[in-house]
Amino acid sequence: MGRIIASITTSVDGYVTGPDDGPEQGLGRGGERLHYWVMGGPWTYEGGHDFAMHGPDKEFFDELVSSVASGVVGRGMYDAAGAWGGTNPFPGPLFVLTHRTEDQPAPESGFRFVADLDAALSQATTAAGGGDVSLGGGADVIRQALRAGKVDELVISTAPVILGAGKRLFDGFDRDVDLEVAHVYSSPYATHVRYTVVR
Repeated sequence: MGRIIASITTSVDGYVTGPDDGPEQGLGRGGERLHYWVMGGPWTYEGGHDFAMHGPDKEFFDELVSSVASGVVGRGMYDAAGAWGGTNPFPGPLFVLTHRTEDQPAPESGFRFVADLDAALSQATTAAGGGDVSLGGGADVIRQALRAGKVDELVISTAPVILGAGKRLFDGFDRDVDLEVAHVYSSPYATHVRYTVVR
C-alpha cells in the first residue's frame, strides 16, 4: 500500500506564504522567494519565468514524485495557482478539497473536487492503485491530515528567507508528533528534509 506524503515549502520562520497571498500573487508579497528552488532561480509574478529546476533541487523533486500516483490539495492552492492553466500538471488525478464542488471542471482536466479530507484521501488512495499520494498545500490541509494521523511522510523544503508575516505552516497546531529524518538535500535555494512520521 502506498504512503501519504505531505510536502510544502516554508521560510526559515515557518511561513508558507508572504502577506496578501491569492490568485494575483499566489505566494503573497515576497513569497516568490520560497519557490526559487522550483523555478531554478529568482523570478517574479510580473516577469515571465521558466521552469528550470536543476541540481539537488531537481534530484529531490524527481525522487519525491517518482512514486506518486495521485494527489490532494486545498482549494486555496488550486485557486492561487490559477488551476495550473486548467490542466493538472502532476502525476495521476488531483483531488481538490473544497466546499464549492458545484464548479467542478471537466473530467479531462485531471481535477476532481471533493468536499472533505477523508473522502479526498480515500479517493486519492484508491486512484493511486498502490502508489503514493501527494498531499500539497495549503498549510491547513496538511495540519488537518497530521492531526488525523493520516500522514506517513512529511517533507519540508525550507527556503533561506525570513518573511516575518503571512501564513504559518503550524499556526494553531497543538499535537505532539515524532519525526525521523529520512533524507536531506540542500541547494542555494532550499534545504529539503524528508521526515518519516513515527507512529
